[in-house]
Amino acid sequence: MLRNFADTAALQSVDAAHHVHSFADPKALAAKGTRIITQGKGCYVWDNEGNRLLDGMAGLWCVAVGYGRSELSDIAARQMNELAYYNNHFGTSTPQMIELAEKIAALTPEGLDHILFANSGSEANDTIVRLVRRYWMLSGKPTKQTFIGRDLGYHGSTLCAVGLGGMAHMHGMAPEMLPGFAHIMHPHHYLLGDGLTREEFGLKAARALEEKILELGPDNVAAFIGEPLQGAGGVIDPPATYWPEIQRICRQYDILLVADEVICGFGRTGEWFGSQYYNIQPDLMPMAKGLSSGYLPIAAIAVGNRVFDVLNEGGLLAHGFTYSGHPVACAVASANIDIIANEGLVERVREDVGPYFHQSLRQLADAHPLVGEVRGVGLVAALQLVRAKTPKALFSAEEQASIHCREVLWDKGLIARAVGQAMVLSPPLVITHAEIDEMVGKLKLGLDATAQAFGVL
Repeated sequence: MLRNFADTAALQSVDAAHHVHSFADPKALAAKGTRIITQGKGCYVWDNEGNRLLDGMAGLWCVAVGYGRSELSDIAARQMNELAYYNNHFGTSTPQMIELAEKIAALTPEGLDHILFANSGSEANDTIVRLVRRYWMLSGKPTKQTFIGRDLGYHGSTLCAVGLGGMAHMHGMAPEMLPGFAHIMHPHHYLLGDGLTREEFGLKAARALEEKILELGPDNVAAFIGEPLQGAGGVIDPPATYWPEIQRICRQYDILLVADEVICGFGRTGEWFGSQYYNIQPDLMPMAKGLSSGYLPIAAIAVGNRVFDVLNEGGLLAHGFTYSGHPVACAVASANIDIIANEGLVERVREDVGPYFHQSLRQLADAHPLVGEVRGVGLVAALQLVRAKTPKALFSAEEQASIHCREVLWDKGLIARAVGQAMVLSPPLVITHAEIDEMVGKLKLGLDATAQAFGVL
C-alpha cells in the first residue's frame, strides 16, 4: 500500500500499472505520468507535491459549492452511521429519498413532479431512453423509438448515452452504434453561421430537427434530446431563436422534448436549471453533477405529468439500480441544495459573479489576438482560439493549440479544459471576484505563451 504521497514517481508507476483512466490514451499517459490531486478547499485543489491550482472547471463541471464543505462531509458520516444503505426496490423507501425527491420537484419547471434516482448522468440518460420508449408503447405508438440528438452533444458514456450523444471520437470506439439514434447539426453560430445573423442561424439550426423528423418519419421518432447549453461540446450557447423553434417543432410532430441538465442544472446558468434560463418546457429532465456538488455519485430524472400519467397506468416499471436513491448520497444532495439556496448562489451567479466573470473574460479577449469569441452564460464560458480574427482563421484539430494552452495553464496553476480549439471554464459557484481576477491573469499568461508558440501576433 502506498503511504508516501510525496513520492510522485512511485504513485505514477503504480497508477500506470493498475489504473485505467477515463478519456486518456493509456500508453501515452503512462509515459507522461499522471497528476496526483490530494486536497481541495474552496475553489482550489492541491497536488501531492503541494502545488496549489485554481480549479476553473469545478472538477468535471460539478463542484458547485466548492471543496471542503464540512456540512456535507458531516452529514455523510452521520447518515452512514444511521443507515449506510438501503434500496428503493420492491416498495421500500427512506426518508432521505423522499425528502430529496420533494426538493427536486419543487425546483424543476412546472409539471416535472415525478423523480427517479440513478448514480450518474449516463445512467439517468439510459433511464430516459427506457422510459420514453415504454411511454410510446403504452400510448399505442410502438414505432416511435428513435431519439434525435445533436452533433457534439454529450449525454454520457454508457452505450445508450453514447448513442444519444454526437461525439464522433466516442462513436469511433465500435464499428457501429446501437440502432435508434440520429443526430442533427449543433447551433454554434461562430463556427457554422457565416453569412447569417445569430437569429437567422438559430432558426436554421432548429429547423434541421424538422428535416430529420420528416426524413425518419414522425411516427418513428420518440424524442429530441439536447443540453440547454452544450457543455462538453464546447459551451455552445444557442441563439435566442433556437429553443422556441425546437419546442414548436417537437409539439407539432408530437415528439417528446428532453432537456439534459447534467451540466446546466443547480445554478450554473444563473437559474436553478438551464431550462428556466432558456424558457424550455421539457417533458423529461435528467440531472446529476451539481445535484451533490460531486461529493457523492447521484443523479435524478424528473418526469413530466404527461409521461408519468401513462407510465403510472402501465403496470410494473422494470427498471432501477442497486444504488438508486442511496440514502447517504440523497442526504448529501439534499444538504447541498440547502447550501445553494441558503447562500443565494443561484442569484449570486445571475447578478454578481456571473456578469463579472464574462465582463473580465471579454476584456481579455478583446485585447488578445488569439481569442476570436467568448461565449457562455452564468459561470460557464469558452474562449475560441483562432489564428486570426479578421478574416477568421481557425486552428486545425491537428495543431492542438487548445491542448498546448491547457498544459501551460496547469503549470501556471489554473485548471481549464480544452474542447475542440477552445478553452473552457466552469468554476465553482462560490468563486470570488478576486479569484476571477486570478483566473483571468493566469489565463492571459497561458494565451500569451500559446500565441507565441503558434506565431500568432
